[in-house]
Amino acid sequence: MKNDIRDLALVLESRLRLVVIESWDERRVLETLTGLAVARGLGLQLWSVTEGLRRLSFGGEALDEGESCAPEVALKRVKHDPQHSLYVFCDLHPFLGEPQVVRLIKEIATAEGAATPTLVLVSHALKLPAEVQRYAARFSLTLPSEEELLSIVRDEATRWSERNRGARVRTDNRTLQQVVKNLRGLSHAEARNLAQSLICDDGAITQEDLPELNRKKFELLDMQGVLGFEHETARFADVGGLFNFKRWLGERQAAFMTGRQKDMPRGVMLVGVQGGGKSMAAKAVAGLWGLPLLRLDFACLYNKFFGETERNLREALKLAEQMAPCVLWMDELEKGLATGEMDGGVSQRVLGTLLTWMAERQAPVFMVATANAVDRLPPELLRKGRFDELFFVDLPDAVIRADIFRIHLLRRELDPEKFDLAELAAACEGFSGAEIEQVVVAAVYASQAQSREPDQEILLGCIRSTSPLSVVMAESLDKLRTWASGRTVQA
Repeated sequence: MKNDIRDLALVLESRLRLVVIESWDERRVLETLTGLAVARGLGLQLWSVTEGLRRLSFGGEALDEGESCAPEVALKRVKHDPQHSLYVFCDLHPFLGEPQVVRLIKEIATAEGAATPTLVLVSHALKLPAEVQRYAARFSLTLPSEEELLSIVRDEATRWSERNRGARVRTDNRTLQQVVKNLRGLSHAEARNLAQSLICDDGAITQEDLPELNRKKFELLDMQGVLGFEHETARFADVGGLFNFKRWLGERQAAFMTGRQKDMPRGVMLVGVQGGGKSMAAKAVAGLWGLPLLRLDFACLYNKFFGETERNLREALKLAEQMAPCVLWMDELEKGLATGEMDGGVSQRVLGTLLTWMAERQAPVFMVATANAVDRLPPELLRKGRFDELFFVDLPDAVIRADIFRIHLLRRELDPEKFDLAELAAACEGFSGAEIEQVVVAAVYASQAQSREPDQEILLGCIRSTSPLSVVMAESLDKLRTWASGRTVQA
């Protein structure tokens, strides 16, 4: 808080008379302003629509019988105050469309003289009218550091122990460090509430608590819409094949999680055939690294109004940084960035916004982009340096197909030992992982219809009745493989 008080004092010394503070943690904002007022010997008055103007600090007495609850009345008092005082208005934003309120704010902000008061507007979100926007200074409270977050978690663990006759909170150092990293981007109060919720139910902080922690953090940051939160991230063992990709990620996990290396891993692109496992691999990155997975939905991104699409993207990327460390999954990237001149230049502006963010971001956001029609992607996105690596996900070979059969049989509580996986793998040459899964699903339905257990014969029948995409679209697949040869790394 000392740093916040010092930085806010520098803002006041700039002689700007209008300060805007956006924060969900109103109490901490008011504590900081109170500390500043005490340190500098300033008068401090608070305003809210329910209490009107009150003197110094919390619980202060109202200055009148409620007349100053009206914002224009309270602002007139600020305007005519001859002292260099601080006036803090909480949640004035609903009244910023009223001409009298806007005019009074402008007169306060442009007042001459050394003894004029300073008006501080505090709200969770506040967009100033154009008339006063250029007269305002925006100030943000610093978010807690990892050391402060660790202290918050330990403090809540101590409180739980005191309430439970000295019992100790069970956890391990690895999980504790992950919790601290996943609390980054939250205010002190929000971090404390989440830490308390982690501990209170069973007196333990375990790996099983991390998905729920990430879900609650996502809800706090209000990311619904353009960004989606993937609650179920696949276990990496559930992805058949992709051995080079798995090895590559394993080598870089420590570098990304610690963030100590200068060249921190930034992201990968996965291109390949539909149903080859690209989406599953993207989910599995988050599962392997124990990070929240966010999905950027380009269908929700686009807006008919000029400039709104780019703004939506900027807001989504900003929110992803608040969720960091995390994995940001951009699925079927070509649908949002395909080159063309029929959209009024929207795709080009979206591309520019994305490329700028990719080049300048500092937050630990690992980007996983997937694409099917790579020829539709702009070349500037694929040049070296945009992604750490470009992987090609081809159709699985016989060994991997057998492994995929084993995975999907186990998911449906069927014993793989009762099936000849080698024969099944040979029979479905040219099948993608998604098509193999559908074969197993079809076999389960067929066996239920025949009132029998799924067996080898039913599975082989379902394979023979399926026309894989590699046959239906053989020319497109050959073209994709030709493009990938020499340009990508086999996943």
